[in-house]
Amino acid sequence: MRLAVNAEQFLYRSPGGIGRYTAQLLTVLPGDFPVVEAVPFAARHPRAQVEAALADWGVAGDVRSRVVTQVLPRSGLYEGWVRFGWPPLRGLGPVDLVHAPSVAVPPRLACPLVVTVHDTAPELFPETFPARGRRFHRRGLRAAADRADLVIAVSQAAADEIVAHSPIPGSRVRVVPNGVAPMALAPARRAEVLARLGIAGQPYVLWLGSLEPRKGVGTLVSAMAELHRRGLHRQVRTVLGGFEGWLGAALVDGADEAELGSSLRRLGRLSEEEVWALYGGASVFAFPSRHEGFGLPVLEAMTQEVPVVASDIPALREVAGSAAVLVAPGDRSAWAEAIDGLLGDDSARRQLATAGLERSRMFDVHRAMAGTYAVYQEILSTGCGS
Repeated sequence: MRLAVNAEQFLYRSPGGIGRYTAQLLTVLPGDFPVVEAVPFAARHPRAQVEAALADWGVAGDVRSRVVTQVLPRSGLYEGWVRFGWPPLRGLGPVDLVHAPSVAVPPRLACPLVVTVHDTAPELFPETFPARGRRFHRRGLRAAADRADLVIAVSQAAADEIVAHSPIPGSRVRVVPNGVAPMALAPARRAEVLARLGIAGQPYVLWLGSLEPRKGVGTLVSAMAELHRRGLHRQVRTVLGGFEGWLGAALVDGADEAELGSSLRRLGRLSEEEVWALYGGASVFAFPSRHEGFGLPVLEAMTQEVPVVASDIPALREVAGSAAVLVAPGDRSAWAEAIDGLLGDDSARRQLATAGLERSRMFDVHRAMAGTYAVYQEILSTGCGS
């Protein structure tokens, strides 16, 4: 099976969760199913730049050697794809299947097309996205409805909202939950990385993600500031790691930031090694999102035996089950109580960490890739949706 995969996400300033997902399609899936020959494609960039980005994500040399770049840079290419179905994909040679791991949906070739839709957040929370992002996502959903043989949703919660808030029919949606692939770090190496980040040997509550309104970072900062005002856990740092996204000017209340002072650390964009070192060293991982299609960081933290406090929203209920403390999004006082309850109770923290590790095993990356391969086989064997 010759499989073409859009790898442009690797060239973003912050590839994020879709980057992780794309990396699995180009590394784990061909490793588990040797019959798959992966062909990455991207927008117009110097070939060496694309190959370097693929290498950074662990893509093997033989796969990198097959990379194909297109005729336009990303902005023009993606707008042309979702608005006009143009320009066509070029230079791929004969392929059996094309997989778009996001709603940047290319025009159809003669072969089937699979699109992964991670959520419909711009439809549900339009105020948390720039106008251009909302328009692009809406056009991408329409393109997926018009062109895709099957659409992969990364959770049942995501599938439900795709059917409710997009033109994609439920008959063409298949649920394949994301898989987690932790990086193993020796304790000594983790300590080195944390020392380099300036937080070695200090307890901290961690948040990781893209700094944008939907992620609810202000709730976490407010909760930690409330604990400080009560004189609680003043030795515990609040660590925020991740890309500065969009509409971020007022994500954190100035008074809360002033209350936390130097105990609030903003680390910015992180390497993979830094991400996994931070997970492994955290006292609590907090994930106060207003909305998620899956919530991969929750599981990633669980693989490192870190207790998790997360928002009580459909996708995170589905992913975390009873292995996290779930709190209403935006409720500062409830978040403060939940975090205080874990920081102040070593036994509860250990029990939740153990439950989380067990839960994370349900979302093994190899299981996720097997589910994805099954979708490919369904299309190729039945021609459904074409």
